[in-house]
Amino acid sequence: MPLSPHPCQGPVTGPIRRFGQLARATTGSPVFLYRLLLSFFAAGTLVRAMRRGGIAAARLRLSTGTPPPGAHVWLHGASNGELASVRPLLERLISARPDLRWLVTANTETGVALAKGWDLPRVSARLAPLDLRRPTRRIMRDWQVRAHVALEAELWPNRFITCPGPVLLLGARMSTGTARSWARLPKLARRTLGRVAFASAQDSASAERLADLGLPAKARGPVVDLKAFYTPPAPVPDAGLDAALPRPLTWLAASTHDGDEKVALTAHRACLRDSPGLKLILAPRHPRRADEIADMARDTGLTIARRSRGEDPAPAQVYLADTLGEMPLWYARAGRVFIGGTLSDRGGHTPYEPAAFGAALIHGPDTRNFSAAFSRLRDCAPEITDADTLAQALTALQDPAAQEDAGQRAQAALRQDSSLDTLAKSILTQLPPQVQS
Repeated sequence: MPLSPHPCQGPVTGPIRRFGQLARATTGSPVFLYRLLLSFFAAGTLVRAMRRGGIAAARLRLSTGTPPPGAHVWLHGASNGELASVRPLLERLISARPDLRWLVTANTETGVALAKGWDLPRVSARLAPLDLRRPTRRIMRDWQVRAHVALEAELWPNRFITCPGPVLLLGARMSTGTARSWARLPKLARRTLGRVAFASAQDSASAERLADLGLPAKARGPVVDLKAFYTPPAPVPDAGLDAALPRPLTWLAASTHDGDEKVALTAHRACLRDSPGLKLILAPRHPRRADEIADMARDTGLTIARRSRGEDPAPAQVYLADTLGEMPLWYARAGRVFIGGTLSDRGGHTPYEPAAFGAALIHGPDTRNFSAAFSRLRDCAPEITDADTLAQALTALQDPAAQEDAGQRAQAALRQDSSLDTLAKSILTQLPPQVQS
């Protein structure tokens, strides 16, 4: 049961605490109590759906359309990052098991769009339903689900418990705070994790926490971070962007949140005093905040151009990448990358993708979402705390040779020993046997 809020699911930390109190105060089944509590959330979501429609309504629909015939594996990831990380593995599994179809779900429309854009054989993509009993059972029945694969922190009790076949957990992430909340519900945790046939955690600490909460010893697989297998897509040629944003003179603030942007903009203005040709690509995690960020840039005294409006980045000091699905475009054009979410109490975003493009990495102190990866970057990616230290880090990496060296060292530090083929073989042994026609 994730602690981070997802669209229509609502913030979970508070409800988990209330559910823990309810579970301790009654003798009812923990699964029944979980379903009861989630029903209250669904009612609230229904009200929002009636007011706004869109994704809220979609995730409450009981109809599943007309699924393609045949047995399916239900693969679920929260959004783009999780699904992008699993694609190389999914391609191997599809090739090895041509008898199976795949239902890929996400909590966000952008995640669904990403999966639909893969154009992989025997793959269907749709929004994930809320973890309610009735829609979950209908998904299992209508799509002939034979196994469920969950990514990272997507532990949803109804899906795990009602799946008629094996449940697999890949790239599992269990933070200290999440484990503490699950520990308030020991019976539900044991029953949910007891359904897991194979779990590959992304770090050893997550593996230990899962075991403490009830993951069977026989289900414990190797420690593998799927995001380490990220492969950059083929470069997209764009002469205009290349001319306006020369890589050695361009840095990227990637997947930023409120709390990151002001620091990045202030640092950029400071650097412009010595490097007037320096360019900042600012790519917020949520483009809906673009107007707010644009005003912030102007208030800082910076000129700005917006990607969503087709504005020319050449004369602007800041290029606001207020679109979705274009991060590879910006990674490819930035010699230095500040990783967002590391200054704004979000736990930080992936260092693997910018490292794959050979960029020099810079981050703040909050790296708990990728603690193992950032610990390996200790000697090659400076940690900053404010605008002054960010400006100093950018200045120290202004030489193209320094950027290239730091990028190569980051790639080497994040390289892992496990192979995709080995992981795929382990997963294939868990999937239902092929039905002979």
